[in-house]
Amino acid sequence: MKTRILIGLLFCSIIFGCSKQSDDPIVFFLHNRFLEAHALNDLHPEFGRTEYQEIIAALKKGGLRVRSEKRSGHVNARAYAIGIVQQIDSLLQQGTEANKITVVGTSKGGYIAQYVSTLANNSDLNFVFIASFRDSDIQNIPEINFCGNILTIYEKSDPFGVSSLERRNISNCDIKHFKEIELYTGMRHGFLFKPLKEWIDPTIKWAHGHYEVE
Repeated sequence: MKTRILIGLLFCSIIFGCSKQSDDPIVFFLHNRFLEAHALNDLHPEFGRTEYQEIIAALKKGGLRVRSEKRSGHVNARAYAIGIVQQIDSLLQQGTEANKITVVGTSKGGYIAQYVSTLANNSDLNFVFIASFRDSDIQNIPEINFCGNILTIYEKSDPFGVSSLERRNISNCDIKHFKEIELYTGMRHGFLFKPLKEWIDPTIKWAHGHYEVE
């Protein structure tokens, strides 16, 4: 009997994808600009190495299925976002629920994520924008329109990250959940180079649908 049960579970897993892992939320992780033109182990002159693989490992440890790639060259944010939207559309067509998909971006990756939010135009998708908003964006990137469940995280000492509440207020999509977290690490823009629990933990919670994060 035990053998038949194990065979049945294996068949279910292979044919229908009904393993426990298939129920875990999916995260698209989009890294910062520095890695586009540098190798994984290259050191930023101020912030050191971007701990890309460690960040992915931390997200996976939080029960998330992570989709990510190291971008090469100086990609166009909007054009790259179109490819992510196509992947999301494919997942939705395969039956993945929108609220099981989260797009997380740090710095330039956060701007790509904002374009994904705009182009996907799906209020049930989840997004985490990290250190990726400046007040001048309202005038300089007017086409961005927040849509989805939005968590923004920024560091008080970082000149490249401030509250994006104004963008949220002028966006015309139904935003069911919106939350901002201001950090005080003193690490400036370098806080996103490491898998700090200050931003990793709320990101994991958001991806799991726990929208009351702090």
